[in-house]
Amino acid sequence: MIRRIVPDVISDQTLHKVSPRDMVRQAARLMRDKKIAAVLVMDLDRLVGIVTERDMTVRIVAAGLDPDATPVREIMTANPDTLAPADTASDAIRMMRSRNYRHLPVVENGHVVGMVSVRDLYAVYNGELEQDLKDRNAYIYGESYGAA
Repeated sequence: MIRRIVPDVISDQTLHKVSPRDMVRQAARLMRDKKIAAVLVMDLDRLVGIVTERDMTVRIVAAGLDPDATPVREIMTANPDTLAPADTASDAIRMMRSRNYRHLPVVENGHVVGMVSVRDLYAVYNGELEQDLKDRNAYIYGESYGAA
């Protein structure tokens, strides 16, 4: 079965976003409060970047910068690669693996409709593997098969 990003992997997400002018600490607090590892950086309704926990670790903490005095635009990944809702989970995994990403915004007609994470993708594949094992066991041991 082909799994599309929307609706098979993500659907009806609440988008968490910051402005490129916001300070990094504000983005970090949003991520902490929402228990998320990445936020969209939006200038009005336009996606301009993404900030992840890794960005904060490498570009703020390790660099010794002040998160209260550093705007998000200085540490974000600008113009991030994106997925379309009709892209497949396999497309997303391939892109993440080849480019070392853990999060990708999902954009349709220039509007952000979600963000997919490697965790979202693994959840889909784990569910498929579990179902496959159940189906195989049912076939091998005769459960749910045969005359009704």
